[in-house]
Amino acid sequence: MTSIPWDQSGERNPLRALTPDELRRRTSMKWRTHPADVLPLWVAEMDVPLAGAVVRAVTGAMELGDTGYPVGTAYAEALAAFAAKRWGWDDLAVERTAIVPDVMLGVVEMLKLVTGPGDPVIVNPPVYPPFYQFVTHLDRRVVEAPLGPDLRIDLGVLEEEFRRAVSGGGRAAFLLCSPHNPTGTVHTAEELAAVAALAERYGVRVVADEIHAPVVTAPDARFVPYLSVPGAERGLSLMSASKGWNLAGLKAALAVAGPGAADDLARMPEEVGHGPSHVGVLAHTAALRDGTAWLDAVLAGLDENRRLLTGLLAERLPGVVHRPGEATYLAWLDCRALGLGDDPAEVFLDCGRVALSSGIPFGDGGAGHVRLNLATSPEILTEAVRRMASALERSAGDVGRRRGDA
Repeated sequence: MTSIPWDQSGERNPLRALTPDELRRRTSMKWRTHPADVLPLWVAEMDVPLAGAVVRAVTGAMELGDTGYPVGTAYAEALAAFAAKRWGWDDLAVERTAIVPDVMLGVVEMLKLVTGPGDPVIVNPPVYPPFYQFVTHLDRRVVEAPLGPDLRIDLGVLEEEFRRAVSGGGRAAFLLCSPHNPTGTVHTAEELAAVAALAERYGVRVVADEIHAPVVTAPDARFVPYLSVPGAERGLSLMSASKGWNLAGLKAALAVAGPGAADDLARMPEEVGHGPSHVGVLAHTAALRDGTAWLDAVLAGLDENRRLLTGLLAERLPGVVHRPGEATYLAWLDCRALGLGDDPAEVFLDCGRVALSSGIPFGDGGAGHVRLNLATSPEILTEAVRRMASALERSAGDVGRRRGDA
């Protein structure tokens, strides 16, 4: 399998294009959840203007009044072409795809196909909190197989949980996060093949959330689609242009089945395909087909921010442990040595006016951690770390004063 790495030249860095005043005019969750004096580096939205190809597609649809229901395979064809060029994956079969409203709702529909009420769904914490929320709401049982100390899949732990999950003769699924959120780990072909072998040995069905697949920020890392590895024929994957092109508000994703899961996907109710936005499908299709130069510019900017954050933390917050991720635009920060308790995000918000994601909802291994969104300007990122350092100093001062009063 050969692939074309992202190009570090071309368009100007979209992360440098918007000012804080322009960003605060936005009405989505990132910029409106907290007061105006808070720097929001939490939820996974990027501080970028949209790719020109996306703007043209959406504007053209508005001009035509093309706002009906989605139909056709253009989105899947665009993804297949992108996958072949980007990841060297030539086996994404358009006939084994289906449009779903978004990745997490697609996960729900895939889990409905391969598990029943009360069945276990294995996850690798610390992991994206909606994995817990959606699985529980679906009346499935979350089982944790924590990542190892190196923040990679612990195959021994995973095998043990697979064995336990099917020991009573029931069905089970493994909800794989690839690339991993929040750690930014890019699973290797060898790791994924080992996962597939374990899944086949124990009869566990793999559903892969691959929403961050286009966002590999380390130039020497390579995303490997789960369905491309040997033994993954019965797997199911969810993919989208949402994270790569900042399209969360334009709902559309694709469910992709391996050859051995085609019959499962065919059982998905037709009405599920009515849920995505037609305009969203047009936007995602345009992004995958014509927005790669813009994506490459974002990836180069994210790589710069990744290195910038490493330097800022070493200078201002040396007690924070940070293993720079290879993918996503999220940084997983171990703040346990700072003495801020299980929820340092609360201290950074209250004392520093920086909003980060608390690590606690990410499950086992999340306490004492925060997740920071790198997809902003270097100036905002620098100011955020400055505020975090000030919050630590202020918190230490408050503790000292309380001790003096005791």
